[in-house]
Amino acid sequence: MLKPPRPSSFPNVVSVLDLKSFYAVVECVERGLDPFKTPLVVADKTRGTGTIVLAVSPFLRKQGVPSRLRVFELPKRDDIIFATPRMSLYLQRSAQVMQTLLDFVGEDDLHVYSIDEAFLNLGPYLSFYKKTPEAIMLMIKETLYERMKLLATVGIGDNPFLAKSALDNESKKTKNGIAIWRKEEIKKKLWTLPIGDMWGVAKRMEARLQQLGIFTIGDLANYPLHRLHALFGMMCEQLHRHANGIDESNIREKYVPESPGISMGQVLYRDYEPSEIPVVLREMCDDLCLRLRLERQLSSLVHLSIGYSKTMGGFSHQMSLIRATDDEDELYNALMVLFHKYIEDKPVRNITFAFRKLVPLKNEQLDLFVDPFLSDKKRKLQQTIATIKSRFGHNAVLRTSALLEASTTKERHTLIGGHRK
Repeated sequence: MLKPPRPSSFPNVVSVLDLKSFYAVVECVERGLDPFKTPLVVADKTRGTGTIVLAVSPFLRKQGVPSRLRVFELPKRDDIIFATPRMSLYLQRSAQVMQTLLDFVGEDDLHVYSIDEAFLNLGPYLSFYKKTPEAIMLMIKETLYERMKLLATVGIGDNPFLAKSALDNESKKTKNGIAIWRKEEIKKKLWTLPIGDMWGVAKRMEARLQQLGIFTIGDLANYPLHRLHALFGMMCEQLHRHANGIDESNIREKYVPESPGISMGQVLYRDYEPSEIPVVLREMCDDLCLRLRLERQLSSLVHLSIGYSKTMGGFSHQMSLIRATDDEDELYNALMVLFHKYIEDKPVRNITFAFRKLVPLKNEQLDLFVDPFLSDKKRKLQQTIATIKSRFGHNAVLRTSALLEASTTKERHTLIGGHRK
């Protein structure tokens, strides 16, 4: 790992590196195939034609196949190679990539954004390497290809937002896969882009901004901030600053959430009737409570989101508890209160819930209406089960509901990120 230089001051230069078609290229490399000549798709066909495709090879991308679609939307051709997702392999390769990046920059100057994307603070290293930002990133790109045969595109800017904007909107079009955006170029390069192409603007926000006559990033940059405040509140201020090329975030200042929480979610393999959901929710609650106990935390707020099949909407609500707890029965009962209050008679396809407002176990408050001896006995039992699962695997101890058709727990415990290991 490189020890970062510490000059008193250095230029503001940030780069973001994205691994091109990461999952698909990894699968091609594992098979000894050329990703630019191979029609490979990363998807689990055993889940049906509605399964989401995680990635397609650069060969298919060049032919116009998007990176995110479903199996039934793929072009009808007999030579497509289907690679079942292997998340443990991708995580391993991603860790190797990040370790390679640490050969060029210090840990403080690397921010891992996702499994296939990372920001690098290049300012301190310009004089160290005596190279331009573009030359440094070319060196890194070449090293990644030499060591792992992985392809990368790069955005460089005066701040993280401009670097990300350069990556998303220009780097894939340049010969060397690198694009550089400076503040003085924002009117020419940034302001002409549609508002939907702006980093941080989702579809719903795009529609709301268009209702105001904001169709380009330049429109947003020149829109009166006080009027945006009246309509969107404080959330609009950062978007307005970004639209003007302003981003004062510092990679070296790592973000620590003020209100920590843990969450879990899954997309179901089929449409579930509302009556089947309590079984799945119980199993998921057990798993998240296990994590809660291993981290020796208590939760005083639960949040539940349910997504209905296709485009039928859903709900997202939360409720506070009287006291913070790690008792899976109490937390499950709270989730069920939300479930029964808001569920509609529609098929369910997505479940997500979270335990929030966490406090350390040592800060637990006694409840006059709860027998402390029974509570302690129950916690010891739950802790014993947690120990067994940690040592022998999550499927070592299961509820009898795992035998029901609606149960997903056995299959889910064999997955990473919702996909096979």
